[in-house]
Amino acid sequence: MSTNKHATIRYHALDLCFSNMHRRFYMDDLINACNEAVYEYTGIYGDIKRRQIFDDIKFMESDQGWSIPLDKIRDGKKVYYRYSDKNYSIKKELISQNEATLLNETLFILKRFEGIPQFDWIDEWLIRIESTFKLKPFEKAIVSFEQNPYLKGLHFFSDIFNAINNKRVIEVKYQSFKQTSPVHFVIHPYFLKQYNNRWFLFGLNKNINSISNLALDRMIEINSTNEAYIENKIMDFEDYFEDVIGVTVSDFQEAQKILMKVNHELLPYIENKPIHGSQKIKVKNSNEALVEVFLKVNYELISLLLSYGEKIEVIEPEELKNIIKNKAEMVYKKYI
Repeated sequence: MSTNKHATIRYHALDLCFSNMHRRFYMDDLINACNEAVYEYTGIYGDIKRRQIFDDIKFMESDQGWSIPLDKIRDGKKVYYRYSDKNYSIKKELISQNEATLLNETLFILKRFEGIPQFDWIDEWLIRIESTFKLKPFEKAIVSFEQNPYLKGLHFFSDIFNAINNKRVIEVKYQSFKQTSPVHFVIHPYFLKQYNNRWFLFGLNKNINSISNLALDRMIEINSTNEAYIENKIMDFEDYFEDVIGVTVSDFQEAQKILMKVNHELLPYIENKPIHGSQKIKVKNSNEALVEVFLKVNYELISLLLSYGEKIEVIEPEELKNIIKNKAEMVYKKYI
């Protein structure tokens, strides 16, 4: 059981003791009550010490806790504990200051979804939560997430999200950058993925009977259909994207070893932010390193390698090396 959950059990056990005006709870009684509460929830009898109970009381009395009104009443050489307000209980408090801080941080993270139609309720919800729990909102942003609220096609997000969730087939009117006129696809939608500030829908494309990815910003229209929904045969999309950079996945291509020579200027960056999880540093000296990844070659990988310019050189496979070489030559010719 997590430490936080253990603590919550103890706080509520102590609260019951402190609010019981018909019995005196000395330190040994508080320890036993907490051990029994932990046992009730976990089936394992705890080994809670006096020091832990003192720390718990200190927290409950603090501003970070509940600022409980606790009396410590001497009875001979012993002390028993009781709320000075017989009607008080932490259960009547909405949240502690510590919980309020955690909730505030969570709400701030949720703001990342602002601008996406499926989450347009967030603004109103944040105001209600801040008012209900008397949270002090952040005066100014201290974290910035990469998000483009002006991206075309975001208004389709809600309909696609619901279609996936409710297992409904949709018809998409779509026009890629390369097409001169729109086409219609019947899609069994499975998964939404964001890459490079764009959203992509993955689903079974009945036109070609295979998985397709469609950029939301290239969609023109979406309509529901009455077709029977075909369940997702790809059990885990995280595995589906395991061997690729980005969103372009070929079912007819195997991942392969890609060996690159990386110069000393770039190396610290890709050591701290690996190109891919499969990245390995094979050989390293003061000037350069041989770096290996295991990936499928796709448009996004090629674009990424080109973005490193002269600081990276593909050694193998030969096919990828030639692609990078040809594109670099085309760029060079534009400047001579």
